[in-house]
Order: sequence, then C-alpha cells, then structure tokens
Amino acid sequence: MTLDIEDRLAAAAFRRLVEHLQMRSDAQNIDLMGLAGFCRNCLGDWVHEASDGAISKEAAREAVHGMPAAEWKAQHQSPATQEQLARMEESLALNAKLRAERS
Repeated sequence: MTLDIEDRLAAAAFRRLVEHLQMRSDAQNIDLMGLAGFCRNCLGDWVHEASDGAISKEAAREAVHGMPAAEWKAQHQSPATQEQLARMEESLALNAKLRAERS
C-alpha cells in the first residue's frame, strides 16, 4: 500500500527526522546502516539526488549533519568494528534484494 503524503507534511517530517538525527549524535552512522540500511550520509545523498544537482552532495550532507560532514565525523563518529562493518554489508545486500523485488 502506498500512502500519498502532501509535500508540506513530508517536508515537516523530513525536517523532524533531520533534527532528531542531529540531536542523537550518539547513534553512529555505521549502526544506522547495519540496522536500517541508511544513515545521515545516505539521507544527504538522497537530498542531493532529488535536487538534480542543484544542491551539492557536500552541502546536502552538511544540512543533514548540521555541520560539515568531516567535522561531524571527527566529533561524533568512532572507528567501526568488524562486526559493525559486517552488519552494514548484510544490510546493504538486503537493500539491494528488496529494491530488486520492487522493480
């Protein structure tokens, strides 16, 4: 089932998600990737892609992180463990499988 959501409501929900991700800097991108198959960087990349190039990838990621992505990484991100990397790879494979099933 697909639910149509008005653009203004979708935009408000997006802004709240971004605010939440900025507030929860303790939630590591690698853990988000392992659990849900996306992270702050992905969200920024999606904004970049949706803009058809009007917003650079770096600017979109900065908007999502609330600061330059490299600065966010230096302040909040710890090195990934082998277990985290393995979960991320499994999650990315599941993304690809699910995307293929939708096509």
